[in-house]
Amino acid sequence: MTNQFYDQLAPYYKYIYQDWDASVTRQAKILDEVIREYAKLSAKTLLDASCGIGTQSIGLARLGYEVCASDFSTGEIERAKIEATNAGLSVDFRVADMRKVSEVFPGPFDVVISCDNSIPHLLSDADILQAFKQFFQCTKVGGLCLVSVRDYAQMERQDGKKMVPRTIHPLEGGALLMFDVWEFDRDQYEITTYIIEDQGESEAVTHILHGGRYFCVDISTLEKLLLKAGFREVHTLQERFFQPLIVALK
Repeated sequence: MTNQFYDQLAPYYKYIYQDWDASVTRQAKILDEVIREYAKLSAKTLLDASCGIGTQSIGLARLGYEVCASDFSTGEIERAKIEATNAGLSVDFRVADMRKVSEVFPGPFDVVISCDNSIPHLLSDADILQAFKQFFQCTKVGGLCLVSVRDYAQMERQDGKKMVPRTIHPLEGGALLMFDVWEFDRDQYEITTYIIEDQGESEAVTHILHGGRYFCVDISTLEKLLLKAGFREVHTLQERFFQPLIVALK
């Protein structure tokens, strides 16, 4: 279901951000600074193992990294290819499951990243560990793995539904509105995204996307799983990125 959710979201994904292009530039700058600070080698090659439409991989390619990127959503990979072409950049985008990414991109790479809360789409510790073992396999000795996630320990949650506003973007004669409904069920929740295209008429075009599911895994568990996967130094930068950023050194 999550795969289908992102296939449907792909044409609208940029609207999640108030200014997607600015976010691409800003996030790449911060990630580049972290890589330069923590990697024990001169980083040039990079694997984005959950690239979506290319929010991080396109910005990093613009900074000169040689980027390979994958996602489980065919729709998002196709959109990422379009965005990279429009930016005049060469990025090798392919469809792949994080838990088997080395079968598509064996590497090894100087840096492996998975940003924007992608890891919690894996709904158990076992699945996350499998992905982290793949990331470890794909990373050079002295290289880094960077993972950004929501801090679920700081999130108020209880069984039931919660509305989460997204963004409003102007359209000719109206606006495009996005919001989510999150439905919690113990340590997981499912999101439904509503996209409303208001063009100033009495009725609006509404798209309802079902099936995005997350596991409320805490950061301390992710740190332990990265160590278990083989990484030798793991810590979390709470304030550097728009989400907590876990840094793991091989």
